[in-house]
Amino acid sequence: MACFTVPLAEGIILSVAKKIAFKRNADSVIKTKLGHLENMLYGGSFLLAIEHIYHGEVVLYPPFLTAMNNPEDIPEMLHEMATVGVSMAAIVTIVWGLAELVSHYANKKFKNKIAGAF
Repeated sequence: MACFTVPLAEGIILSVAKKIAFKRNADSVIKTKLGHLENMLYGGSFLLAIEHIYHGEVVLYPPFLTAMNNPEDIPEMLHEMATVGVSMAAIVTIVWGLAELVSHYANKKFKNKIAGAF
């Protein structure tokens, strides 16, 4: 129902934190890497929102989430956000971290190989 809001919230918080942290140092490797995480979170949230709209769980008029129409459905929605949404956001962040780690070591190995060639 609203599981996509958790990764979306993480993406928004990351965007704000990145903007505050990198005011002066606009060209940073860390900022670029965090941008990759941002794109993953926003992209996944967008695709999930489209899927929920397609299935009628999200509508384009208030209250937007169909679970908000019936007060009995709100606890189920919050439970889904707490379980599915948090786990999706955590998995995306972990996958991003692993991808950046592999990228770092691959680049390091490639640079060492090139330096050894000369």
